[in-house]
Amino acid sequence: MCVATLFLICSGGMVTSKGVGLAVPDWPTTFGYNMFLFPVSKWVGGIFFEHTHRLIASIVGFMTIILAVWLGLGEDRRWVRSLGYLALASVILQGVLGGLRVTTLKDEIGIFHACLAQAFLGLLVVIALATTKFWQTISSEDVDLAKLAPIKSIAVFTTVLIYIQLALGATMRHQHRDLAILDFPAAYRQWIPDTSANAIATINAWRDAHALSDVTAFQIWLQMAHRFLAAIIAVAVIAFCLRVWRDAGRMVSLRRLSILWVALLLGQVTLGAWTIWSNKAADIATAHVAIGATMLSFGVSICAILWRILRSQSIEKGAFNA
Repeated sequence: MCVATLFLICSGGMVTSKGVGLAVPDWPTTFGYNMFLFPVSKWVGGIFFEHTHRLIASIVGFMTIILAVWLGLGEDRRWVRSLGYLALASVILQGVLGGLRVTTLKDEIGIFHACLAQAFLGLLVVIALATTKFWQTISSEDVDLAKLAPIKSIAVFTTVLIYIQLALGATMRHQHRDLAILDFPAAYRQWIPDTSANAIATINAWRDAHALSDVTAFQIWLQMAHRFLAAIIAVAVIAFCLRVWRDAGRMVSLRRLSILWVALLLGQVTLGAWTIWSNKAADIATAHVAIGATMLSFGVSICAILWRILRSQSIEKGAFNA
């Protein structure tokens, strides 16, 4: 389900990047057809991307129903069952938001739709991790628990920042057709762009001459915020990796995840720059979204593992004191 949901997020990113979110104007039908009976011969152009996005979403929805029932019947831990029910409620809300985005034509709904998709993926990651044998065998052996608490704080802080970054990216994609800033690492040949009224007028005159949509100062600063936050996340991920190797190097799972997190970071920065240099080519922008979602999944996994270790130790101490 995690893999399917990541694929669904990629599909949604492709729909937004190509600007074909309204290629199918009705919902829940597709040009009056039952969604599942829409003729394959009509899957052309933007309709292909929007219609397949709906079909993938339906599959994920059905899988979520199965997951919630399965956990409800076969899972002894109440909190895991609750996560299954929460996942079901989330996917229902996600479907409704997707439909409202089509019927109401409001970009704000699309932003919430994208943010909920990322949160849903994180929820599935926790469920997947909690139902593995690995989860049951996580141990705090040979680890100084006093040093794990700050590591957990860094992990939570970084994961929250990544989620905010994904939300900023979703806002940028749904608010503006073209990139608000077309150069990198500079911004309109400046490190801090001039967004005065005269400068915006000059920028838009140039954009009009190149058949690009106009921008506002807010849209430019939104993209700058995205860049600044990316730099903070980069520092946080690297700091987390160094802290793990220094204070929790014996924990193989954390050590490996930290290295992979840094590798994903490097790939994400490269894709972010490439997205700008390619003027938001759909495949590059979608890969950027996919790696961002994967980085969030890694952050959620790391936080869950650290929570498990610290909670287990707390329970053990409580039992010992009793």
